Amino acid sequence: MRCPHCGNFDDKVIESRTLANGEAIRRRRECNGCSYRFTSYERIEDKQFMVVKRDGRREPFDRLKIEKGVERALEKRPVSHMQIESLVNDIEDQAEIMGRVNHEIAAKDLGDLVLEGIGKLDKVAYIRFASVYRHFENLDEFVREIQKLGSGESSRMEKK
Repeated sequence: MRCPHCGNFDDKVIESRTLANGEAIRRRRECNGCSYRFTSYERIEDKQFMVVKRDGRREPFDRLKIEKGVERALEKRPVSHMQIESLVNDIEDQAEIMGRVNHEIAAKDLGDLVLEGIGKLDKVAYIRFASVYRHFENLDEFVREIQKLGSGESSRMEKK
């Protein structure tokens, strides 16, 4: 694997960890040239999992796209990178379970999974993501979403 710091192809694996229910392996590596440490991921390639867009187009599932969206929503929030990685793994696992039969998932269902996961981590990030995902166009839409979020909190507390 090429070192992202110096470009050397000579490295050693320091640690390996299984992720996503055995579907992926995370490897910590160290470059033998410059001693820079970096992480690589290995995943099993299966039949390509597709996302069905609102207009009917199909495009390949892109884990990186989900990760970027989650990171953007959680930007400058008190959430660790490990929590984000775990959330993205959970979303990917749930999406594959939902689309196991025909190897595809509707973009709306995928967006709902992301929104639900972000909501469990951080309420401010939830509103950020919801505003883009649901295309909020005015303040009333923000207020309604915040009220729904608030009423969901109070109903959860009543159940306890």
